[in-house]
Amino acid sequence: MPFLWILIGLVVGVGAAAAFFITREKNAERSIANAEEQAKQIVNDAIKSAESKKREALVEAKEEIHKRRSEYEREEKSRRSELQKQERRLQQKEETLDRKTDAVEKKSEALSSKIAAAEAQQAEIGQIKKSQLEMLERISGFSVEEAKAFIIASVRDDVTHEMAIKIKEIETQAKDEADERARKIITTAIQRCAADHTSEITVSVVPLPNDEMKGRIIGREGRNIRSIETLTGCDLIIDDTPEAITVSSFDPVRREVARLALEKLIADGRIHPARIEEMVAKAQKEVNATIKAEGERAVFETNIHGLHPELVKLLGRMRYRTSYGQNVLNHSIEVSHIAGLLAAELGADVATAKRAGLLHDIGKAIDHEVEGSHVSIGVDIARKYHESDAVIHAIEAHHNDVEPQTIVACLVQAADAISAARPGARRENIENYVKRLEKLEEVSKSFPGIASSYAIQAGREIRIMVEPDKVSEDQMVLLARDIAKKIEEELTYPGQIKVHMLRETKVVDYAK
Repeated sequence: MPFLWILIGLVVGVGAAAAFFITREKNAERSIANAEEQAKQIVNDAIKSAESKKREALVEAKEEIHKRRSEYEREEKSRRSELQKQERRLQQKEETLDRKTDAVEKKSEALSSKIAAAEAQQAEIGQIKKSQLEMLERISGFSVEEAKAFIIASVRDDVTHEMAIKIKEIETQAKDEADERARKIITTAIQRCAADHTSEITVSVVPLPNDEMKGRIIGREGRNIRSIETLTGCDLIIDDTPEAITVSSFDPVRREVARLALEKLIADGRIHPARIEEMVAKAQKEVNATIKAEGERAVFETNIHGLHPELVKLLGRMRYRTSYGQNVLNHSIEVSHIAGLLAAELGADVATAKRAGLLHDIGKAIDHEVEGSHVSIGVDIARKYHESDAVIHAIEAHHNDVEPQTIVACLVQAADAISAARPGARRENIENYVKRLEKLEEVSKSFPGIASSYAIQAGREIRIMVEPDKVSEDQMVLLARDIAKKIEEELTYPGQIKVHMLRETKVVDYAK
């Protein structure tokens, strides 16, 4: 029984399975059929879509071709139009060129005919001129060369007269405009800078209470005078001059130390080597203190700041230095003030001008100790203590050792000349003075037509007499100018020299 049931179950199960598989197969067949239909539908749709796109692409291509063709046709039309315009312009230019060529040819022919006519007229004019010249020579009695010489002489006299008048006018105008301004500036500078002028040069005289003091100063076997000369480096000149001893030295500081030491010894009365050594040491301290004080005074008076202490000491040493009798320190202070005032009037750098003016002769403080001119020594000192290039150049150029390149250098030159040239500021060697006057007269007499010349006013004026038959009044103006230029070129002198020229005509006759 159970087996039957099992068998029945198996049969049923097999039947069910067979039915399941049969159903499944049918479903699969239907699915395949549906899939095939869908595939066919898709293929058909794809074919339709492709044909549609192909038609669209063809339409677009045709439109693009039509568009390009239209653009090309427009461009081609434009080019043809432009070419036609250019052809028309070229044609017009050719026509214009032909017309101009024709006109040039006509003008050339006309010009040739005019040239021929002009040459004919020129020849005719030459003949007429020749005949007129011959007629003029017969009428005037002059040849052509003689007439030319006469006309040139007349013109030269007229030109000389006009040139002399013009020179006078220009000089008068320049003086009217410049003299007053320059005189005002320089006079103001000089008036505001009055200073002492002269002092001793290379010797100092020490007064004695009596002549017996000379023996005491000399000492036993000359030991005192030898001690003084050894300690001070100066020479003592004891001669027949009553109640005086002369101290001589090229070094003004040493000379001042010796003078002070002698005055102290004379006042003290005790004169022996030990005392001499003590007094010389005291005098040296006093002189050093004076040097420092004088340097500070110079800096204070000129209101210059930032000077190196050694420069201040060197300025103080110039208190004992003279040049042609003029105290160099006072001269430097004066130059500083004048240069500063001139710079202020001209709108230049006042501080630099005053500084350069104060230091321009700084080399004279040690020019007896160092080889070289005071200019080169001063330049080295200024460089050593780091002065500015403008100050160094002004020092170097103040005697024209180099050409002045700045306005400050020119102002220092002018201030130095003003201070040195002022009457009484300097003493000049009589021999050099006489030579300069002789040279001045010699230069004046070197020109033709000069009868005589005389240097007057201490060489500040040269008075010249001209021969009236050789030098006219108009020529005097030019001659005076030439003489002044030659004096400037050949002579060295302070200030200025006036060229005063005189012409006098005398006529003598007798009544009988």
